[in-house]
Amino acid sequence: MIHSSYTSPPKKQPLILVVDDDRILRMMLLSMVGALGYAVLEASNGKEAIDILLEQKKNIDAILLDREMPVMDGMQLTMRMKEHAQLRNIPIIMQTGADKPEQIKQGIDAGVFYYLTKPVNQEILKSVLLAAVREVEQQYLLSSELQKHKTSFQLIDTCRFQLRTLAEAEYLATFLANCFPQPERTVSGIAELLVNAVEHGNMGIDYNEKTRLVEQGNWRIEIERRQSLAEYRQKRVDVMYRKKPEGFFVTIKDEGKGFEWKNYLQVDPSRASHSHGRGIAQANAISFDKITFNDSGNEVTGFVGNEKILEW
Repeated sequence: MIHSSYTSPPKKQPLILVVDDDRILRMMLLSMVGALGYAVLEASNGKEAIDILLEQKKNIDAILLDREMPVMDGMQLTMRMKEHAQLRNIPIIMQTGADKPEQIKQGIDAGVFYYLTKPVNQEILKSVLLAAVREVEQQYLLSSELQKHKTSFQLIDTCRFQLRTLAEAEYLATFLANCFPQPERTVSGIAELLVNAVEHGNMGIDYNEKTRLVEQGNWRIEIERRQSLAEYRQKRVDVMYRKKPEGFFVTIKDEGKGFEWKNYLQVDPSRASHSHGRGIAQANAISFDKITFNDSGNEVTGFVGNEKILEW
């Protein structure tokens, strides 16, 4: 996920909604989440949760959701949230005893990008909550930046850019998103692809190394350190935006050796509880109608069609 360098207002205490029909388990989760420094709300089923979400939609940062519940279960609540414009971007962390890959995939396909298997491990809960809240902060900061760039972007037909740093990637994402018909839909996907080109492509940070850096809180520091070294200093990411009759395209190419991109177009159930690694899948599922990579994986194109403009 993206660590933004934008100037932001003082952070509020993140608010997590815990939804579980088992009162003892719910109390345990409330205690665990509270001990990690988060404010908490609770609901005993999906119906109670949807009422709270509609009332508190601007305040809730993530939902920790049981899959099997009476009245309205976790999957039904997930589908209701994804149908609602103001709820669909709240990260859902599904906690369940249904740990078969096909069951996890069912949740991922419905829009659950974070998964916890019962009994919940506190260290994994800490990591996943951190990733979910970081995603919300990213969305807020990128959306705030969008408002600074509202001009006649629809007049732009073709433009090229070069960038080197994470900050440049994040600022360019907000600029380019305004060239698409629905900037709020596209901005996080563009940012994910640009940051991926910097960190994985040009800086050569692989999946396992990023896991370690994120857990240590040194991810951005390490990227900036590498960018000061002679072997990385001149590496650039080339970006091209094009508007055509059939739709809108952004092509991003880095100077890296590429990666096994086919493994990341969807969230692998085995990585569903990891603290990162779902950005490309989210871009593919949410931000663009289609993304395509070249064979090696060091060039990607995101596409949004003229005829598929969803309400966002």
